[in-house]
Amino acid sequence: MSIQKTVRRITAPQIAARKGGEPVVSLTAYHAHTASIADKYCDFLLVGDSLGMVMHGFESTVPVPLELMIMHGKAVVRGSARALVVVDMPFGTYEESPSVAFRNAARIMKETDCGAVKLEGGQRMAETIDYLVQRGIPVMAHIGLTPQSINVLGGFKTQGRTKDQWAAIEADANAVSEAGAFALVLEAMAAPLADRITAAVPIPTIGIGASAKCDGQILVMEDMLGLSPRVPKFVKEFGRVGKAIERAIKGYAEEVKARSFPAEENTYEMKE
Repeated sequence: MSIQKTVRRITAPQIAARKGGEPVVSLTAYHAHTASIADKYCDFLLVGDSLGMVMHGFESTVPVPLELMIMHGKAVVRGSARALVVVDMPFGTYEESPSVAFRNAARIMKETDCGAVKLEGGQRMAETIDYLVQRGIPVMAHIGLTPQSINVLGGFKTQGRTKDQWAAIEADANAVSEAGAFALVLEAMAAPLADRITAAVPIPTIGIGASAKCDGQILVMEDMLGLSPRVPKFVKEFGRVGKAIERAIKGYAEEVKARSFPAEENTYEMKE
C-alpha cells in the first residue's frame, strides 16, 4: 500500500473559498530563497513571466520561453512549503488551441509540482480555461492590462478609464469565471470598474494597480522591495533593498582596494 504525503500547501479551491472573506496576500517569486521568506506571509506565490523583465533584462514579457518559467517554478516550489505556487504560462504556449495549452500546462505542473497555472485573456480564453479545468489543471485568469498583449495595446496603459470600455472588460470577467477559473487578476484597471467586477463575479479578484476593494492584492516583489529601476506609479516601496545592496557592494569594494578584506584570522568556515 502506498503512503501519500500529507498535503500542507494552500490549494486553489481554498483560495477560491476566500471570496469576500479575509484578503488574499500574494507576491511574485522567482528564487528559492525569496520564496522561503515570502512563504510565511503569502497565500500564493506567482512565478510571473515578469521575471523576463525583472531578472533577465527583456523589454517585455513576450520573449520569455517555457523552459525559463519551468526552471524558476522549480526553484520557488523547492523554496516554499505553505503557499500555493502559481506559474505563468508564457506567450505562445496557450493561445493556439486548448489542446496545445493543455500540453504545455501539464508540462509545467508535472515538472515544477506547482498547484496552478495563470494565463492572460478574457472571453477569447474562456474555452481554453474550461478545457484545462475539466482536465485537472486549476487556472487563474488575468484581464485588464495583459502584458503579453503589449504590442497590440500600444503600451502599459490603465484599462477602463472611460465607461464605454467597461462592458467588454466586464464580459471578460464573467466569461473566465463561468469557464471555471478559481481566481482573477485585475491589472492596471480603473478602481470603479474593478469594484464592479469584484462585486459581480463569484471568484476572488486579485488586484495589481486596481482597487483596494479587490479580494486580494499582488505586487512584483522586486518592485515593492525597491530593487527595480522603473516601477508603476501605484507601487508602494516597502523596502529600499536596492540601496542597501549598493551600500554593501560599495563597502566591500572599498575594503578590497584597501587590502583590509579578508582579515587574516578569517578561515573558510560557515558561520553558525
